[in-house]
Amino acid sequence: MNVFSLISQATIVVKLILFILVLFSVFSWAIIIFKRRSLKAAEVSSRNFLEVFRRSKSLNEVNEAARKYKHSPLTSLFQAGFKELVHLTRSNPQPQGSINRDKLETINRSLLRASNSEINRLEKMMSFLATCGSVTPFIGLLGTVWGIMDSFHKIGVVRSASLVTVAPGIAEALIATAIGLFAAIPAVIAYNHFLGRIKELINMMDDFNLEFLNIIERVYGS
Repeated sequence: MNVFSLISQATIVVKLILFILVLFSVFSWAIIIFKRRSLKAAEVSSRNFLEVFRRSKSLNEVNEAARKYKHSPLTSLFQAGFKELVHLTRSNPQPQGSINRDKLETINRSLLRASNSEINRLEKMMSFLATCGSVTPFIGLLGTVWGIMDSFHKIGVVRSASLVTVAPGIAEALIATAIGLFAAIPAVIAYNHFLGRIKELINMMDDFNLEFLNIIERVYGS
């Protein structure tokens, strides 16, 4: 018997469980593909933006170039901080001395708000991968248990415990566990892989915030 033949002979409960597991797998693979592309774009864009930021001679020059790196979380941080900086210094024609400790803290809060927003964006849909990796094996196990219960019920009805009677039902039941693992394993691997890359981006954001604040304090500080 092939797999599709076994599935076609499964009970309606097992078929429903298999359908749920297939949905989990399809959605998790869609998220994996999307997150891989979005994180790659964020990493490349961030490295390029950081190079422009360190090479530029003024913050205005960085602000003009920032529009090219919309996929970078660093761009959002810079724009939030720069917007607050412009607001705090617009009444003072002389940059030097226009930013004191209180104003620097205000800019820092703007950077933190933007950072939290970017972290939420980077972690979007990660919870589904975690859920898929932890729940689908148990859903598959439920299908296996139900299938085995049904097999034993059939043994009681036909009053025969031969291998020919038992084997197809056990095989049907084990398919649910296999599909549950098939859905869970890629989700767990992808979750841990993406989590590591997201942490690297968060560390990059933290370093950028400090570097940006240092420049503001050096250029605009009293």
